[in-house]
Amino acid sequence: MKGQDESGMRELLIVTGLSGAGKSLAMHALEDIGYYCIDNIPANLLVRLLEFAGHSEQPLERAAIVLDVRGARSAQEFSQALGQLREKGIIYRLLFLDAGDEVLERRYKETRRRHPLCLEEDISTSQAIQKERAILEPVFEAADYHIDTSLLSTAQLKDRVVSLFASCTRDAMALTVMSFGFKYGTPKEADIVLDVRCLPNPFYVPELKAKTGCDQEVAGYVMSFPEAQQLLRRITELLEFSLPLYVKEGKSQLTVAFGCTGGKHRSITFARLVAEHLCTLGYHPSVQHRDIRRI
Repeated sequence: MKGQDESGMRELLIVTGLSGAGKSLAMHALEDIGYYCIDNIPANLLVRLLEFAGHSEQPLERAAIVLDVRGARSAQEFSQALGQLREKGIIYRLLFLDAGDEVLERRYKETRRRHPLCLEEDISTSQAIQKERAILEPVFEAADYHIDTSLLSTAQLKDRVVSLFASCTRDAMALTVMSFGFKYGTPKEADIVLDVRCLPNPFYVPELKAKTGCDQEVAGYVMSFPEAQQLLRRITELLEFSLPLYVKEGKSQLTVAFGCTGGKHRSITFARLVAEHLCTLGYHPSVQHRDIRRI
């Protein structure tokens, strides 16, 4: 995404995904880090818009454009629009925001808004979500970045977007190290999942139960066991070997997720220690603790 293309733009991000998955929130976050944001562009106007922008007196440096089912009603329309970008030599990256069907339905009920496909067709919200998912399946497969917002708060989604795209100009691969609790589900965006439930659980130590892996007492307890020290060493060796291979293969985003039962003690400890180690190797990982505030 570096270097100007034929549109005169240095960075172009196409934002797409399921309606209700958080595209508007993502665009607000992108705007905060310097992207010029355009929402709901018709697919057949995408190339013309970018060509016009390229001939203006002040060409756009960084732009994020939402392209979803409001502007492209079929997989073919999406494919044609993205194909035209490639034909014109316009370089872009594709961000796909997703969420579980039940989560999307709940969000529509809470906001009392209607799904865009419901507005034009006499179908239920559930049917609209299924139809939209089918339309977007090829786009999902082609996306460079995926964010599942099912379990993310507004602040967490913003942090995730900022961590990915504020660093895109600095690092060859946006690296995220996160912790989570298996009881709340495995993060769909995780590329590497490491289970640390094999280690003693501080939850059962009364004075540590209410604390987290961000507290030194918890981290000290977790790492006091020889098994934990050996596991940490082997994990860092694995990542030292594999991360350069991912970069070499051109992967633009990698998420390493550490899981324990509740996502508050062991997983946080390991995520923090591994992220600190990766910093010494020249990486700039974003660290996220997905379930740290859950009760």
